[in-house]
Amino acid sequence: MTLQQLKYALEVASKGSMNEVARSLFISQPRLSNAIKELEKEIKITIFIRTNRGVTVTNEGAEFLGYARQVLQQFNMLEEKYLSEKPVKQHFSISTQHYTFAANAFVELVKEFGTSEYEFTLRETKTYEIIEDVKNLRSELGIIYLSNYNESVLLKLLKERDLTFSELFTAKPHVFISKRHPLADKESINLEELDEYACLSFEQGEYNSFYFSEEILSTRSVKKSIKVSDRAAIVNFMIGLDGYTISSGVFPKYLHGNDIIAVPLNVDELIRVGIIQHRDVTLSQLGEIYVDALKKVEQEL
Repeated sequence: MTLQQLKYALEVASKGSMNEVARSLFISQPRLSNAIKELEKEIKITIFIRTNRGVTVTNEGAEFLGYARQVLQQFNMLEEKYLSEKPVKQHFSISTQHYTFAANAFVELVKEFGTSEYEFTLRETKTYEIIEDVKNLRSELGIIYLSNYNESVLLKLLKERDLTFSELFTAKPHVFISKRHPLADKESINLEELDEYACLSFEQGEYNSFYFSEEILSTRSVKKSIKVSDRAAIVNFMIGLDGYTISSGVFPKYLHGNDIIAVPLNVDELIRVGIIQHRDVTLSQLGEIYVDALKKVEQEL
């Protein structure tokens, strides 16, 4: 196995076409194809399925490419540090459910790191994709929550993918609404009081199981439901439509001024927000800085 083979495989996975990669790297398509076949033969797995439309990555291939990506990143860092006069460009990626505190901790990471060159990625995405990102090492860390309803299913899924869950904090469920909402003056809210208002939730795409929902109590029947894909939309619908969503009470007000408030929900439930990471990967310095920033933000809020 060579670094060149790993580079070829990652390029093919990125572009989805042997011909396109061969052209971009100025090598022949047979030479590229043979290099990939030799790699697959050596590691005894099929990385790509070839079709007339291009190539697709197998499940085993996705896991292998995750490790390959990490190896090449470390190699590039060694080259930049010891063989180049240019500053080392640091890479760091996390995947998270739609939590404002996760974005704020990311800001603190960038401020504290403070180097001249870096490539950081914050992916606010679907629950299943977060798990797959960390499994395949596209992201060093993921942020999800566990509840009484989804815990057994998600922990089983994490174990099958060699991932661990480390709790950051436990919170009581809160209702997020506009400060002008008819229920905004209440000290706490009962579920039945929400019946006439639109329930806002994040859509989960292909894996739209209740277990992957970002909101607890996702199995309850509601009269009005709106699914969105980003935080900006959900905030707009809270303000413009008197909609609501249910999450933890950890919410930095300064991100949306005082337009959105969190009111305790009267239910016997707990939300355990935590970090997932690969069992075989040691947390990097950037990962440690980010986790510390998460803990600091949670304490302040």
